[in-house]
Amino acid sequence: MDRPTLDELLEAVGEFLEKELLPHVADPRLRFQTLVALSALGIARRELALGEALAEEDRRELGTLLGREAPLGELLRTLAAKIREGQAPPGTFAFLKAHVARKLKVASPKYLERYP
Repeated sequence: MDRPTLDELLEAVGEFLEKELLPHVADPRLRFQTLVALSALGIARRELALGEALAEEDRRELGTLLGREAPLGELLRTLAAKIREGQAPPGTFAFLKAHVARKLKVASPKYLERYP
């Protein structure tokens, strides 16, 4: 494997922003934008580490719920249509709760820690 890996590159940029740049940023607007960039790097690293596995969990669970196999996007559109039609299959709420939790593992894991 080539080094540095993508995750190592993202980590290095994050460390630079957090430890070298952020302590010297006095402008509140620029400080906020730097914090947003740090957050985006964290999301990118978690997506890289977890994204495929979480999407596969969604695809598998949703396929079971709907009783068919298809790409995740197609399954999500099918479920959305069923909900709009008032035909949500049993287990929809449990799936959606797990789906949102998987999304939060990438986007904001601290939220899940506060509100399990």
